[in-house]
Amino acid sequence: MTPFDATPSPLHPTGPAPGLVDGFGRTVTYLRVSVTDRCDLRCVYCMAEHMTFLPKTEVLSLDELDRLASAFVALGVRKLRLTGGEPLVRKGFMDLVAGLSRHLKSGALDEITLTTNGAQLARHAQGLADHGVQRINVSLDTLKPELFRRLTRGGDLVQVMAGIETAKAAGLKIKINAVALADDNADELPDLIAWAHGEGFDMTLIETMPLGEVEGDRTDQFLSLTKVRQELSAFWTLEDLPLNTGGPARYVRVAETGGRLGFITPMTHNFCEACNRVRLTCTGVLHTCLGRDDAADLRALVRGGASDVELQSAIRAAVTGKPQGHDFHIDRGSAPAVARHMSTTGG
Repeated sequence: MTPFDATPSPLHPTGPAPGLVDGFGRTVTYLRVSVTDRCDLRCVYCMAEHMTFLPKTEVLSLDELDRLASAFVALGVRKLRLTGGEPLVRKGFMDLVAGLSRHLKSGALDEITLTTNGAQLARHAQGLADHGVQRINVSLDTLKPELFRRLTRGGDLVQVMAGIETAKAAGLKIKINAVALADDNADELPDLIAWAHGEGFDMTLIETMPLGEVEGDRTDQFLSLTKVRQELSAFWTLEDLPLNTGGPARYVRVAETGGRLGFITPMTHNFCEACNRVRLTCTGVLHTCLGRDDAADLRALVRGGASDVELQSAIRAAVTGKPQGHDFHIDRGSAPAVARHMSTTGG
């Protein structure tokens, strides 16, 4: 592969962006970009055990990823989150980050962030910091090595913890994301929260979401975070915070730990009223809602020779059609809300 070209894109904004506003008056300022559908773990609620990954020809090149992300920046997006699969397994990923960091230096972007499983962090944390990444999300559902190995189908908790420590030493702010699982980590959640807060990390709990076909019935593992919050309130003081990032989490401060705790509750509370984000898959498909099958094929435009104006026009049209809310439901034996896996959509 030829070295990644970090030359400023013609889509680099030179003045105030006109903004991306959907049909319900919400301004989109946050783009999540999946750089690969591949991952070095096989988490039971995210993937099938024997996944069939996309042919490389269907996946956007680094130059295509940069061009599309830069188009959104030119239209007023202020935050990029790079996801996967596992973004750190994508060949050339750090070159992509280096290229996109020009938007940080120019002031066009407020931040570039990352969601990772942590397994490759020890090798890349300092490089991320050097390229202007200031904070990351690490997915971690348990501190028990054997349970971690089972949930991830072979993952090494020691490797992940080493990555987290390296990221902390590099000065990255860390938020731990954990999926609440009724049969596996429900009893451990207080210990996981206490550990995260003790390390100076924010913590967010997430309900399972019906995305993609996986082995087993998700209803067996569904755990309402309304119930979890009630149980935590029995021994901790949870103080509601007015923090609103436009995202799905509702935040509290745990008085006893001093840490911040978020609850993402797609199944028990619709969090869509202030949604400010859209998702771009590694194949160039734009999804304006995680829980809908809406899709705009931007890869076809890029590879078909579309001009910057045509590309921006297609993005605007897709965002205008952003639905008011998702359609998640979780009933025993029901099909997933959408067929695509989270690893394809971008976590």
